[in-house]
Amino acid sequence: MDLTVPTPTPRRVPTAPGRTPRGPAGQPSPPGRVPPHGGRPGEPPPLHHALVGVALPGLVVSAEHGQLTGRGLEGVYRSGRRLLSRCRLRVLGREPLPVRGRQVSAGLARFVAVVRTPADPGPDPGVVVERSRDADGSERITLRNTTGRPLRLPVELALGTDLAALGAIASGRPGPELPAAVHGSGLGWTAPDGARAVVTADPPPEDALASAGLLRWELDVAPGAARTIDLSVHAGRPLRPAGRTGGRHLPDAGAEADDPRAGRLLRTALDDLRGLLVRDPAHPADLHLAAGVPWRTGPAPAEALWAARMLLPLGTRLAAGTLRHVARSLRTAPGPAAPVPGPLRDAGPHLPPACTGVEATLAFPAVLAEARLWGLPEQDLTALLPAAERCLGWLRTALDDDGLVVEPGPAGPVRRAESQAHGHRAAVLGAALLEACGRPGADEWRDRAEAMRRRFRDGFWLDDPAGGRPAAALAADGRPLPHLGGGLAHLLDTGLLGAGRHAGGLLDGARAEQVARLLGGPALGSGWGLRGLAAKEPGYSPFGHRAGAVRVHETAVAVSGLAAAGFEEEASGLLRGLLDAAEAFAYRLPEMFAGEQRTEDAAAPVPHPWACRPAAVAAAGAVHVLAALVGVRPDAPARTVAVQPVRCAPLGAIRLSGLAVAGEPFAVRVSRLGLGMVEEAAAGLQLGV
Repeated sequence: MDLTVPTPTPRRVPTAPGRTPRGPAGQPSPPGRVPPHGGRPGEPPPLHHALVGVALPGLVVSAEHGQLTGRGLEGVYRSGRRLLSRCRLRVLGREPLPVRGRQVSAGLARFVAVVRTPADPGPDPGVVVERSRDADGSERITLRNTTGRPLRLPVELALGTDLAALGAIASGRPGPELPAAVHGSGLGWTAPDGARAVVTADPPPEDALASAGLLRWELDVAPGAARTIDLSVHAGRPLRPAGRTGGRHLPDAGAEADDPRAGRLLRTALDDLRGLLVRDPAHPADLHLAAGVPWRTGPAPAEALWAARMLLPLGTRLAAGTLRHVARSLRTAPGPAAPVPGPLRDAGPHLPPACTGVEATLAFPAVLAEARLWGLPEQDLTALLPAAERCLGWLRTALDDDGLVVEPGPAGPVRRAESQAHGHRAAVLGAALLEACGRPGADEWRDRAEAMRRRFRDGFWLDDPAGGRPAAALAADGRPLPHLGGGLAHLLDTGLLGAGRHAGGLLDGARAEQVARLLGGPALGSGWGLRGLAAKEPGYSPFGHRAGAVRVHETAVAVSGLAAAGFEEEASGLLRGLLDAAEAFAYRLPEMFAGEQRTEDAAAPVPHPWACRPAAVAAAGAVHVLAALVGVRPDAPARTVAVQPVRCAPLGAIRLSGLAVAGEPFAVRVSRLGLGMVEEAAAGLQLGV
């Protein structure tokens, strides 16, 4: 979860634990009010045990028992507003006894409960209740008679809502429940600001009590038969989530491996990613990914670009839509601010907050350059090239005389190691992009990239008896900040140049090997993934965002970078740990989890109570690490593709299908010996070295 610096402007949802909650006018929430989840006022309610269904702009948060009680974040949402907070079922005058609740897909949760009837002779329940709740606002309640006699079942639903905004609910200010009115075959509510919610039922209830928010039925159920009640929750019209129509942007890729968890991880990741797809309101054909739910459904260009880049093996449609969406947001006024807008983000205990707009600006030309290699259509490339040139133009102004990326900070300018990696990648890939498109400036950017490499190696590297390490940043006075963190992963993330080649990194061979050793060592490696801050560093906290928690995105970047640089042992160790963590989270990886050290008696990593789950960069990172195993290196304009798999085959034999190169299906298999073979490819695509 990215921590953002509080600003006086209102935000729809909070983005992190620890922020002062803001009301509609940017004021702190009133003191002394106890939020319904039982925490302190202003604290987001814990989410790690909740079942979260997502099909944006629809969202549903349920407890494992299946009843919607109105506590915490429970409820059915659309576009950041809670349409239904209570939906409590009673059968035969009592609440069913819950026996199981689970998320079966990104948007759908299922619950099973039982009810004993007065005529049951023993402890065996006579009625089974199954509930299926979907993020599109629908719910199906099925009551099954398991006795040998007919039953008449009184059924009652208690409904209610506050029509509150998600941000207000999360900060302990949900507001009072609104009075209901009978609306057709159900109930409706209207907020003072005009917002509406309607619940309709099929079959229609036999009795509707608006004053109590009750719908009632008397259902006759034959022996062994079942009766069903269908509910629909909407704000005037049914929801059509973007994720339900995003199949062309995220096709049905598949993974078959000796380790069956690879296939489950890929299926779950793709399902979650489809639920996170959102449309540009002004250009509905363009889809991009929201950062995560429930905290970060607003604009997040950096995360959207990172996720689109990691999903390029599945095709370029999502990348094209994301790049167009971000390009339309570019600032037109000149100035020192990055052209891509973005909020400030906490950077840990040792660095000032970072601007995500800088990260997005540096990512834009790199994503466009790599999308071209995967097969981005020429018309999209031509339309997006001016925006990439604007981003490179800003990078030119952000470089100091030594060729390092400078960002403003409260204590003066700061030069972050991560920003140097992002800037260097933008320069190298931008040069290749400009040259391929016949635009001027390629030689200039190659020269600047070389200067950045020299200055980084001279100014950032800190020697020590253990082999040295790069500084996390250079302070305003040039003093290196030596703290060791997971951001090192970005130093090995070099990007594709085409023809099977990777861009040269900021580090030479010996320093790259030392960074690989650090990434694979116990200080950063928790056994489940890569810590954001090494365990022995001052300020380390296993739950600290960028201060010790495992961020799935950084771990995925490390696996890919290590594999591409030839450090297969370190890459394999991180990959296996991440796959073990994914299994513990039912393959729905959160954006982060606690960085506590893995031990023999630890069955699972410790969840972070306020992490987004699902999250775009975590789900895309799952795809990224599996693609790194097979090592597809495309150059669609040159009609070539190379396969450079991880030779040690950490998951055994693996086959990935449903990929796309040059706009056509692509499938590749890697044997247990690490030998790759292309099984399906576009006509005329040549296998390179």
